[in-house]
Amino acid sequence: MISNMQVTGRRWLLAATAFAAMGAALTAGRAHAEAPPAAEQARGVDADVQVLKQQLVDLNRDLFKLEEELLYPASTQVAVFLSVDVGTFFALDAVTLKVDDKEVAHYLYSDREVQALHRGGVQKLYLGNLKAGPHEIVAFFTGKGPHERDYRRGATLTFDKEVGAKYIELRISDRLATLEPEFVVRQWQ
Repeated sequence: MISNMQVTGRRWLLAATAFAAMGAALTAGRAHAEAPPAAEQARGVDADVQVLKQQLVDLNRDLFKLEEELLYPASTQVAVFLSVDVGTFFALDAVTLKVDDKEVAHYLYSDREVQALHRGGVQKLYLGNLKAGPHEIVAFFTGKGPHERDYRRGATLTFDKEVGAKYIELRISDRLATLEPEFVVRQWQ
């Protein structure tokens, strides 16, 4: 199995090699042409560099997509997202995520990130691979609850992973009946 660091290293090596090859080809092509005035030559080189930059960006994007497909094939992929609905009774500080009793993500939130979640943002907390079969996800939410008290709550979801991608949402919402936050873990269909 190829590690993430190996794939990333190979991607940059491939991109650097492609960039060097394109530069060598352009240099060789220019050496055979008649020498234009210095100003025109500088503009031509600048335009060639811009084209090379765009090609390198396109190549990097394609390599990133390939890396994602190789590391996280759709048949075993599991993605966990976090969303906040209202959030009057809970001020989020951190989330810890465990899959099958193994901590896979821990995230501390800044004020700007919490505001973005309150405005409807959704954060991808985890993207990984799980084999088919039963699994358990446990999320721990840490923050300030009602009356500015420290608040730590957990939510659990047991699910059967089948062939195909699985998407799971961690949702923090207000429960108006009890004036407390509610933490829900659910599967997206």
